[in-house]
Amino acid sequence: QVQLVESGGGLVQAGGSLRLSCAASGRTFSSRTMGWFRQAPGKEREFVAAINWSGRPTYYVDSAEGRFTISRDNAKNMVYLQIDVLKPDDTAVYYCAAAKEAFRAATRVADFGSWGQGTQVSVSS
Repeated sequence: QVQLVESGGGLVQAGGSLRLSCAASGRTFSSRTMGWFRQAPGKEREFVAAINWSGRPTYYVDSAEGRFTISRDNAKNMVYLQIDVLKPDDTAVYYCAAAKEAFRAATRVADFGSWGQGTQVSVSS
């Protein structure tokens, strides 16, 4: 099991940027695909980005429009999500997640077994 703690959320104006961080503990981190998801009020949790255990390849939601960049540092047990040109529609709780199975790609909610508590991102217009 991987324990995850997100940070870096906050209130920003539209057009701004944020870098979310996810600190992971557990010996299996470097063998897991890691993902970022988000959940807006009244909506289902949705996939944003994922990165394979080695750092490549990466996957993004179709609507990412090049504004999201996921990265990881296996030496530090960290995963990051850079969000640029923030829009009010990006307002949501952002969750970091670790895949259930080692050395397997994952992009669906059901593929992930460990979740952080979430960090709130609010974008004002």
